[in-house]
Amino acid sequence: MTYQETIKYLYDSTPLFQHIGAGAYKEGLETTHKLDEHFGHPHRLYKTIHVAGTNGKGSCSHTLAAIFQSAGYRVGLYTSPHLMDFRERIRVNGEMIPELYVTEFVEKERSFFEPLHPSFFELATSMAFKYFADENVDIAIIEVGLGGRLDCTNIIQPELSIITNISFDHTQFLGKTLAEIAHEKAGIMKKGVPVIIGETTPETREVFEQHSKEIGCPITFAEDYPIVLNAVPNTTGNFGLTYTLRQGFLNTTSLYGELGGEYQTKNTNTLLHAIRQLIYKGTRLNDEHIRQGFAQVTSLTGLLGRWQKINDKPLVLCDTGHNTGGIKYVSKQLQSLNKPLHIVIGMVNDKDINGVLDLLPHNAIYYFTQASVKRALPSEQLKQMGEFHHLIGESYPNVAEAYDAAYKKAKEDEVVFVGGSNFIVADFLLHISENNL
Repeated sequence: MTYQETIKYLYDSTPLFQHIGAGAYKEGLETTHKLDEHFGHPHRLYKTIHVAGTNGKGSCSHTLAAIFQSAGYRVGLYTSPHLMDFRERIRVNGEMIPELYVTEFVEKERSFFEPLHPSFFELATSMAFKYFADENVDIAIIEVGLGGRLDCTNIIQPELSIITNISFDHTQFLGKTLAEIAHEKAGIMKKGVPVIIGETTPETREVFEQHSKEIGCPITFAEDYPIVLNAVPNTTGNFGLTYTLRQGFLNTTSLYGELGGEYQTKNTNTLLHAIRQLIYKGTRLNDEHIRQGFAQVTSLTGLLGRWQKINDKPLVLCDTGHNTGGIKYVSKQLQSLNKPLHIVIGMVNDKDINGVLDLLPHNAIYYFTQASVKRALPSEQLKQMGEFHHLIGESYPNVAEAYDAAYKKAKEDEVVFVGGSNFIVADFLLHISENNL
């Protein structure tokens, strides 16, 4: 099979949450353990860091990878979902897994895994763990797919666990309350393995404290001792942030982060606590490694879609924030630009759509659309729901048409924003790539 034929085979023969949602969710780790045993437990051959949370885990995972790469480590990075190419999920030192490795893995192993009927994510995780072992990585940053306790990445024994935050997402699997969701995320904690918690509420904090006591792991709440005192956005370039830090962590009190978006401030505070813990455990990281990692995340790791600037006049931005926790910050950031807004938005049907729409700015022109996945909410339905929240605009059958209409209407000193879903951003980035926009 060619690479494209292999990917089509995987999409057609293994349930993919990215495409069909709940039908792809497979509870339990039985299949994961069978795959892991078959491949000889490859994740035991290198160190790992496990990253969970409702929002921010992708940015944190990529930034950690960039810092380790800057320090000269050979670094595996496993994240999800992908935006344009499956291979984005599995990288070593920023380079995507080769197409040939993917095709040979499937051709060689399908006789074993087909009878198990694994989910797409189970198979992708096994492929990633084996690839990292084959590539002799020093450390792998492993992002949780969904939840934590029953996520198939949870077979690793990491050096450090990180839980960024808890908000409402995937409630049909993880629970209807923040405490229930926190319980699932807390499932990545391991006995004796330090865990860093980025943000809490009273109900989630109680869950984390109780769980850490029960299993016996040191716990740090990053918000209790803020290393990041404030952040000033850069209005040029890629809208990065310059952080003012508490004295005593680095040899300077200033740190530049390439990733824009106000929400990165709390991610950075969480990351700096994680780095402090890693250094305490003897990991070879210094100030310069930290600086380079924060300043060069996208070039070192290939990260896409985090407050990403596409164009200057008009200013075109995209962001993968897709739930109330993420959209709250995106909306605030958009309004802080103080420019007329053209918002291209679409969502999938299993999110808190009304909750997201309620957070979006009213003083914008909306281009309601839908992504090219089965889970996409029809654009006309989204428009009707938007009108209920006083969001006014037109509906478009696909992201390309919606973006082209917004770009054509926007003046040079205005802003076009594309978001609401990973899949909207994926279709958008594919559109501008294919058409050299």
